[in-house]
Amino acid sequence: MSAGRVHRTTHEVTIAAPAGVVYGLIADAARWPLYFPPNVHVEQLESDGSRERLHMWATAEGQVKSWRSRRTLDPGSRRVEFRQEVSAAPVESMSGTWIVEPRGAASCRLVLLHEFTVIGDDAGDAAWVERATDTNSRAELGNLQRLAEDWERLDELVMSFEDSVRVDGPAEEVYGFLHRVQDWPELVPHVARLDLTEPEPGVQVMAMDTLTADGNKHTTESVRVCFPAAHRIVYKQTATPLLMAAHTGEWTITEDAGGVIATSQHSVVLREENITRVLGPEAGVAECRRYVREALGRNSTATLNLAKAYAESRAGTRA
Repeated sequence: MSAGRVHRTTHEVTIAAPAGVVYGLIADAARWPLYFPPNVHVEQLESDGSRERLHMWATAEGQVKSWRSRRTLDPGSRRVEFRQEVSAAPVESMSGTWIVEPRGAASCRLVLLHEFTVIGDDAGDAAWVERATDTNSRAELGNLQRLAEDWERLDELVMSFEDSVRVDGPAEEVYGFLHRVQDWPELVPHVARLDLTEPEPGVQVMAMDTLTADGNKHTTESVRVCFPAAHRIVYKQTATPLLMAAHTGEWTITEDAGGVIATSQHSVVLREENITRVLGPEAGVAECRRYVREALGRNSTATLNLAKAYAESRAGTRA
């Protein structure tokens, strides 16, 4: 830590789930955007199984922040220690520990500790960081509790899938179409409205109205992180439709011997309590899985096909 004043916070919750289940959810940082409301995206930069470096993006008090962290995982004692190596202002340094303490075979106590300093030891900045840490920690522990206590059904409520199209055109043109979301209301028929801000290069915050096949309109809000060199865009919906408790996704454009493949990937946690409200009294999780798969796949495949047509038309102009 730096020479400035060290601020410390403690958050804890008792969870009616085995300690190993809770530790597993904490250890799997790549899934945090799906499990933890503030987290947008996690890139694993290095890992040897017990130590890892991560690049993380998350929302904090309405802002998108990113930082790099080192984590040490100890499954034997069910502890995960972390230390930010590159922090986001006004944070100067941040470290902490996740501690899972068994309370019998089917219960545990989860403790989350933070220590931080702020740039210039500014009192206002320290208050902001403490407020953001408190808000995010409460959201993380609360959602972790809900997921862990339903752990035996988690595989039923979580789903991932992808759709792909082959493109006879340049990868950069496909990426450009997907990146320029401000143009989608004119180019993508199922997008009725889209508001976009870019708080920093490579980060897009957007609100979008999407039309469904039955004519209904869904409003979603998302944060996107763009990797132009890799022709890749990842995103997290921060405001989701009624049937989804969480939704993350990724657009990737790859090249192989046959040309270019554009892929849309989705991961979803279903919101079971809204199924009958949306799909009717006879519907269950199986019907919800089919509905979400078809709705998301239909819209993303339509967007991929529009990107394909755009890229192939651009390829023709280059001939």
